Amino acid sequence: MDLHAWSHSCSAGFTLRGWHTPPSGKPVLHFLHGNGYCGRVYTPMLKLLAEDFDLWLCDVQGHGETDHGGRFHGWNRNAEMAVEAFSAGRSRFGDVPAFAVGHSFGGVLTSLILARHPELFQRAVLLDPVLFSRAMIGVMAVSDVVGLSRRNTMASKARSRRSQWPDREAAYAALHGRGMFRGWDEAAFDAYIQHALRETEKGVELCCRPSREADIFSSYPRRLWPSLSKITTPTLLLYGQRTFPFVAQSAVRWTAANPHASARIVPGGHCFMQELPADSAERVRAFLLLSGKRHSDYGTLVTQSAPTDLSTG
Repeated sequence: MDLHAWSHSCSAGFTLRGWHTPPSGKPVLHFLHGNGYCGRVYTPMLKLLAEDFDLWLCDVQGHGETDHGGRFHGWNRNAEMAVEAFSAGRSRFGDVPAFAVGHSFGGVLTSLILARHPELFQRAVLLDPVLFSRAMIGVMAVSDVVGLSRRNTMASKARSRRSQWPDREAAYAALHGRGMFRGWDEAAFDAYIQHALRETEKGVELCCRPSREADIFSSYPRRLWPSLSKITTPTLLLYGQRTFPFVAQSAVRWTAANPHASARIVPGGHCFMQELPADSAERVRAFLLLSGKRHSDYGTLVTQSAPTDLSTG
């Protein structure tokens, strides 16, 4: 897949970076990754989508090639900075349709963008977005006030994550088939080893510092549910059969209240697109380009919540 690097000096005072395919006249697809990852980690799925779309991959604050950027500026501000960068680079693709896809953390950022900028994208697909319930957000808000937010399980686990190895081979051996990588397609895991790690004098380290991953896990998007209610862009939410229970519950609640959104259950866990990249690419393509007309083209119609999966992203 032919990718060109881009950079944008954002309003928060640091540089956002990412990749785009050479403009070819195809519709452009804006992609945002999950927490701790970066755009190119999803190369197996994106390579297939590049057959029908030009790609714009944005690495958010502290991820991939983007600057760490000091303190974490929050979910909502990071969504707006992604819009800044895309708006600055959009013209190179010409007057073509634009679509949006995001996974997990990136799926929530994409939903915030859809709410504030309804004119930006024609259709969108959210891949297992971590749509916290209202009750969860209430608990997070109280924890934030009393100083307990950084002690939650996900944040604590992220802070203790190993971040350095002697070389990529050692990282591969330490991580392969374990934890959040269990069940991943080999090409997807290879993409993680290649693109989520950077070279250092001592070997390799995670591009996303564990502290930044923890910053995200110990915070939450402001005005999430009011934002979800404002979305008018046709949006498909795909979530894995083995994802977090709250994702399934929020998917049911949101799509019942917003006629512009629909949800489907697909095989796999929270990172189902890394487990089944070809299947995921076809579901995304079918919805964005309206090439399929059956529910089964996208996944099983939502009827109930799904059991849990401990994968993260």
